[in-house]
Amino acid sequence: MPANENSKDLLSVLWAGADILRGKMDANEYKNYLLGIVFYKYLSDTFLTHVYDLLNNEKPESMAEAQAAYEEVYSTEDAEELLEDIKESYHYTIEPELTYTKLAEAASKNAFQREMLKKAFNHVEQSDPIFANLFADVDLYSTRLGSGEQKQSATVAEVVKKINEADLLNHEGDVLGDAYEYLIGQFASETGKKAGEFYTPQAVSQILTRVAIQGQEDKQGLLVYDAAMGSGSLLLNARKFSHKPDYIRYFGQELSTTTYNLARMNMFLHGVDPENQTLRNADTLDADWPTDEETDFDMVLMNPPYSAKWSAAPGFLNDSRFSDYGVLAPKSKADYAFLLHGFYHLKNTGTMAIILPHGVLFRGAAEGKIRQKLIDSGAIYAVIGLPANLFYNTSIPTTIIALKKNRDGRDILFIDASQQFVKGKKQNSMSPENIDHIIELYTARQDVEKEAHLATYEEIKANDYNLNIPRYVDTFEQEEQISLSDLASEFSDISAEMDTAATDLITQMGELTAADADTKNELADLMKVLEGIL
Repeated sequence: MPANENSKDLLSVLWAGADILRGKMDANEYKNYLLGIVFYKYLSDTFLTHVYDLLNNEKPESMAEAQAAYEEVYSTEDAEELLEDIKESYHYTIEPELTYTKLAEAASKNAFQREMLKKAFNHVEQSDPIFANLFADVDLYSTRLGSGEQKQSATVAEVVKKINEADLLNHEGDVLGDAYEYLIGQFASETGKKAGEFYTPQAVSQILTRVAIQGQEDKQGLLVYDAAMGSGSLLLNARKFSHKPDYIRYFGQELSTTTYNLARMNMFLHGVDPENQTLRNADTLDADWPTDEETDFDMVLMNPPYSAKWSAAPGFLNDSRFSDYGVLAPKSKADYAFLLHGFYHLKNTGTMAIILPHGVLFRGAAEGKIRQKLIDSGAIYAVIGLPANLFYNTSIPTTIIALKKNRDGRDILFIDASQQFVKGKKQNSMSPENIDHIIELYTARQDVEKEAHLATYEEIKANDYNLNIPRYVDTFEQEEQISLSDLASEFSDISAEMDTAATDLITQMGELTAADADTKNELADLMKVLEGIL
């Protein structure tokens, strides 16, 4: 199907849409409008395209053509059966006057009212429980959009028109989903810490996923779990490395409602079947989940908030997630609470990969006791030290900990990947070569000078269960020895050059002339001073 010659790249359109809102609110707010509206356009365009395809057994030349065909069939007796078929596959339908194409047409004719878009949102949300409250964060009545209904409607109309320039017909689902994730990253870069809480850079996501999926790439019905899923990017990365991606089942939990809705949209944008996604908006540490249906997973992936506070109430010592360890993660640092929650839900044949600050490797007290218990049981499989300044919400270096259950041996692979990065002005990044190199080290599981070391259990025990990477991977660079005789010779050469320069300066000064006696006397005095110094 040919693209509209007036269509533009989705990313450039979204940034142009951002320009409309940027002076009215910060990026953490306007991303909700842009991502919500582009998601509705995606749903609408997908729906209209499918309608046209069912009617004509081909793709439409434009959304206007698809809209016309839909309006024509909508008034016939065939409409009910057609819409039932679509609802069964897509879980939603859209009335002709509520399609994005129709809304954009009204906006271009200055006939758009915000109530039109609100009605469209409500219609999708009420189509199926899986869409419930999906657009809750798109506040079309916010005073930030302008003072009064007319100005607010005008602002929304401008955004609707701008986003309508994007051609979604020629995007495959994954391409659009990847662009969506990229945009989240761009918004995160602008908003800083708040946005960083729901976004894991793709390079880090890829390492986590490749570590956790290794050996399970051919498994059909792979079960993937992220108990701090943010925008869902970690979960969705499994599709890129599984040989049977259509059968993956995703389980995720997120505390922030806004971010939870982003993850839901992200799933749809990637074309994940609703039956294959089980997402929940709740506090992971407050109460265990999932507790019915599937409770153990082939892959557990996590990038939880670092050193977050939690209640650490004594009752949690009876919680099956933590009871085996005798102590709880401290109130001021929930890192091990997240780790133990994820590890509890890991299958005996699976792998868990979690990102945490380096402090979890060596801090003592309760954390030290939990760490020792994990090491004694052979649970910790590998520790990978990442470069600094990769994340939007922190510049500190972080570590990936890989865990397995019931494995033979208690050795731990240590990888120092702190130098595997590409320097950036504000943010460092990782190249595909950096990522591949880390995975090669992880897969080889053997000593590599200054990069990796496979430590025995006895070695770790002798280090008092301290897992700080420099204890195991020596990255010290011996400075080149300097010859004292060469240094003396160099000093002699420099001294000779200085003497020559001084002689030349005095000679040049002697050639200076003066127009009067006073200046002549001053030059003579200066020459005496220079001769005394040089």
